[in-house]
Amino acid sequence: MRGTTICCVRRGRQVAIAGDGQVTLGDTVVKHGAKKVREIRGRKILAGFAGSTADAMNLFERFEAKLDEHSGSLTRAAVGLAKAWRTDRVLRRLEAMMVVADAERTLIISGNGDVLEPDEGVAAIGSGGAYAKSAATALLRHSDLDAERVVREAMTIAAETCIYTNQQFTVCLLDGNGSEGEGE
Repeated sequence: MRGTTICCVRRGRQVAIAGDGQVTLGDTVVKHGAKKVREIRGRKILAGFAGSTADAMNLFERFEAKLDEHSGSLTRAAVGLAKAWRTDRVLRRLEAMMVVADAERTLIISGNGDVLEPDEGVAAIGSGGAYAKSAATALLRHSDLDAERVVREAMTIAAETCIYTNQQFTVCLLDGNGSEGEGE
């Protein structure tokens, strides 16, 4: 997957998800400030997407419909989306991945039918995902930084390494203390 980096970090009661803003078409940057992460369900769920913009809109809408269908259960909605994604003729052709998180869990959803809950509270997808995941894991193990700071530092490292990732991040937060919000 080329063209974006999404990283989600969980530390204590705080969850932060970040996405870079770069959109590429082939080997050309066409946009620097795209928003690839969002808060949904009254800021109770965070979601990030790696893939094309049209695919993102389609999958976000379908994921929200699955949340409605499953009374807001993140896990059941993720499994429902993964199943539909794998079996639907149109969806099956999408080359994309999603990271979703609520106060309890973080999940990676793919078109292959995968719903994965990563270890150590870090999930990352996209072209710079491996770099962001490695950096976030190291920061969680060897620092006292909160989830927001870890995700920002991990994304900065990914952007310094991956040519398809820039440093115009959108960061969304869930804080177990009741303060949720989006930062830039």
